[in-house]
Amino acid sequence: MKKTGLGLGGGAVLGAAHVGVLRAIDELSVPVSMVSGTSIGSFIAALYAFGKTWQEIRDITFNLDWLDMSGLVLSQYGLLSNRKFGGIVTELLGNKKIEEATLPLSIVATDIGTGRKVVFRKGDVSNAVMASSCIPGIFKPVEYADALLVDGVLVENVPVSPLLEDGAESVICVDLLACHSFNKPENIIGILLNAFYSAVTNTTAIQTDQADLRICPDLSFFNLVDTRRVPEIMEEGYHSAFAALKNWIDIGE
Repeated sequence: MKKTGLGLGGGAVLGAAHVGVLRAIDELSVPVSMVSGTSIGSFIAALYAFGKTWQEIRDITFNLDWLDMSGLVLSQYGLLSNRKFGGIVTELLGNKKIEEATLPLSIVATDIGTGRKVVFRKGDVSNAVMASSCIPGIFKPVEYADALLVDGVLVENVPVSPLLEDGAESVICVDLLACHSFNKPENIIGILLNAFYSAVTNTTAIQTDQADLRICPDLSFFNLVDTRRVPEIMEEGYHSAFAALKNWIDIGE
């Protein structure tokens, strides 16, 4: 049986679509041998790698106070701290290290001092998720080994390469921004998010060329910060993934 890797990309609140993808994977009994994540994808990937079912992740997502995952901090580097997000990961999984995951897990962040990609395959899982989800300009960078780490979206929004490096023979990836339409922002956070994510959409298409299956939910009717529509985003993720995966299985992968 092929070793199949699953790469979950970034996209703020659109990350709820990943839960629907996991539901489709479960219902179609697609074997996943390893998982990688960037930004909000790292959060979902970590929960999945540590054995949470899609139903458990769905409930966590429904109960998540998306707007309370950060706190105001006085810093020359950012307006907010996402340390609270790291606390949520610890609360859900305990004080775990990445290498303790049931499924091999990799998490992508960016060293903002050098512009280089940082791939976590070991170490504190909450710290890695916090770094991978640290949107520059909004959040204060995460200090790690003399480096300042920010959102992995800058270097690899949909993390395919870590899976290939780890020996995946086939790769399924989820691109939340491929079919997303940017809307007029209503506040400074919306402006920063639109600027941030629109800048990476072109490079993402190139980076995902090596994937065997690219799932691109139609999220054009949702925005990056509206948490009221999380259930609909999940449903769209499910239907898109189910159709794509079923076709992929039928043609023999």
